[in-house]
Amino acid sequence: MDKKMYSWQMTATDADFQLAENPFPELEGHEVLIKIAGCGVCHTDLSFWHNGVKTKKELPLTLGHEISGTVIAGPSEWVGKNVIIPAVLPCGECELCKKGRSNMCQKQLMPGNDFHGGFASHIKVPLRFLCPVPDLLLTKYPLEKLSVIADAISTPYQVIKKSELEAGDLAIVIGVGGVGIYAALIARIFGAKVLALDIDDNKLEIAKKHGVDAILNVKGLDIKAIKENVREIAKGLGVSRFGWKIFELSGTKQGQELGFNLITYTSTLSIVGFTLDKTEVRLSNLMAFDAKLIGTWGCKPELYPEVVDLITTDKLKINDFIETFPLSKINEVFRNTLNNQYQKRSVLVPDFE
Repeated sequence: MDKKMYSWQMTATDADFQLAENPFPELEGHEVLIKIAGCGVCHTDLSFWHNGVKTKKELPLTLGHEISGTVIAGPSEWVGKNVIIPAVLPCGECELCKKGRSNMCQKQLMPGNDFHGGFASHIKVPLRFLCPVPDLLLTKYPLEKLSVIADAISTPYQVIKKSELEAGDLAIVIGVGGVGIYAALIARIFGAKVLALDIDDNKLEIAKKHGVDAILNVKGLDIKAIKENVREIAKGLGVSRFGWKIFELSGTKQGQELGFNLITYTSTLSIVGFTLDKTEVRLSNLMAFDAKLIGTWGCKPELYPEVVDLITTDKLKINDFIETFPLSKINEVFRNTLNNQYQKRSVLVPDFE
């Protein structure tokens, strides 16, 4: 076996990724070496590469935290298993882990941030929270496409559970891109009526085609007009005018301000998208409406099997939302993603010689 691994490393903000070659790393007893099948491109990666967000590990660094692959070295019971690597790898022993908040473990490790990530041929990771992929699922999807479970699907799954969404609720999803589309579909699986808001007609039509109950293009509309439209849509869907569950996934100042302005009596606003921009809101609205404002960080590994089951049982179909590219095209894919050239989640597939 060739004992070398290859990766595309970030050396500076906005600079092209550079190809690097290294020997296989030494493993400790709690670690495995995984041959990577695919790694999704996330806007968090763009934040590191383009927006000046600092990684915890100094550069040069291999980015990528949305990873699937096959264990090729480590404890014998793991070798040969196909797995998803959680984007947040907790310690499993601390106060937060023991309280069911392992996604916020202060000793957590994130591939492509704390250590070299998934835009590579191989990766060394702790084995404790790896999520095995059932053979049945691999008859439906190639392993590389399942990499999106590690963030694009699991993150909205966790926040929908945290929001206490119930069947018959109105779920308003702001931004139905690579992560938001899954939030909308998972909310439908939970029995909600779903309204998708975006500024891109193509994304809205895709959401509508896949079962979202209503769509609204908010481009050029002021807050008052949007609220009036949303009230009319809610009425037409036959849902309560109370208790709306609002999910902000656009990761923009405008999206966050819109989400806050849509809060009504007993609403819950969940912030999923990330931006460095600051917003100005009247927090007293939370008091006046007896509403909740919550955040989410990734997804605790304990929930991954539930996500895998949704896909294995065909409740959630993902093929239409994923596009694969050779990893050698990473610089082109990042630039195109930055310029909003893709409608689907990009997954980079290793193609090293």
